[in-house]
Amino acid sequence: VQLQASGGGLVQPGGSLRLSCETSGFRLGDYAIGWFRQAPGRQREGVLCINSNDVTTYYVNSVKDRFTISREDHKNRVYLQMNSLKPEDTAVYYCAAKIYGCLGGDYWDAYDYWGQGTQVTVSS
Repeated sequence: VQLQASGGGLVQPGGSLRLSCETSGFRLGDYAIGWFRQAPGRQREGVLCINSNDVTTYYVNSVKDRFTISREDHKNRVYLQMNSLKPEDTAVYYCAAKIYGCLGGDYWDAYDYWGQGTQVTVSS
């Protein structure tokens, strides 16, 4: 089982990035996928989650109007579109998979599989 986040980088405030989470070794359509982030000196926090019915659950209010999660199960990929990025969005972003939907999906320990992170830096 593997999840690999990619697409991070350096972007100016107000800019956009699209992260990808490529999965393998399990049937993506049976799993919810969550995105987490961890900023320097801070605990990892759940950002949002998409279940197998394409329903999104947000865990961070400040991203609700800026971040969108989507999935293409036939490509084994989940995406995180991040718009209007702010310096406080700077963090390492991780994707993770859990069965039985997004219930409790703001807790890292609720997930069955975890991937490596990708760095997002928002700075001028």
